[in-house]
Amino acid sequence: MKLTAALILLIAITGCEKSSTKGMSKTDTTKTEFPAGQLSYLALGDSYTIGEAVAQSSCFPQQLSARLSGQGLKVAAPKIIAKTGWTTNELQAGIAAEALPAKYDIVTLLIGVNNQYRGNSVAVYRAEFKELLQTAVAFAGGNKKHVFVVSIPDWGATPFGKQSGRGTESIAKEIDAFNAVNKEETLAAGISYTDITPGSKNAATDGSLVASDGLHPSGNMYKNWVTLLAPSILKAYQ
Repeated sequence: MKLTAALILLIAITGCEKSSTKGMSKTDTTKTEFPAGQLSYLALGDSYTIGEAVAQSSCFPQQLSARLSGQGLKVAAPKIIAKTGWTTNELQAGIAAEALPAKYDIVTLLIGVNNQYRGNSVAVYRAEFKELLQTAVAFAGGNKKHVFVVSIPDWGATPFGKQSGRGTESIAKEIDAFNAVNKEETLAAGISYTDITPGSKNAATDGSLVASDGLHPSGNMYKNWVTLLAPSILKAYQ
């Protein structure tokens, strides 16, 4: 994406290897039983969720659905409510504008990078993120075990971030502040939290983790996210 587009989006900045699992430990010979039918999946977020600058099949919700299905938990193609550049309040408005079914079996939430990019208040982010958590739980039929939050990646490690003039250390500190909030609120609500931020920093030295726009994650990075996230979802259904 062009630089100006990236700036507007925010970073809107805002994924499947074949794997075999029978849900057994070394001493357990009982096969894990997963639901027989397809599970519905709602992915909420921003450009990181839609997979800006990568093929649709490479975005993390699509890769996650494929990975889970390959490991015995049959998941339908995700319903994605996300847009490049969305902040927390814009995501909430986007959700309200959609005529969505009342319940999904799996809900993921990744939001906040645009709040940080625009210099928005961390306190306001906390309030709006808590509302989004409640919205996600409602879509999961009130089952917190079926909601999964993903941390905000560090876009400062990307080529765009390095050239932004905002300082990679400064960006990292701000991202950490927003992630401290979403982690605290997620865990306090008894919801699963997956920290992909440390791995996102590898983009500083590994170009294969960055999309062609120099800002967003590549399919390879999204694959890494799925590797971290999938076990929590599989565990929730065991």
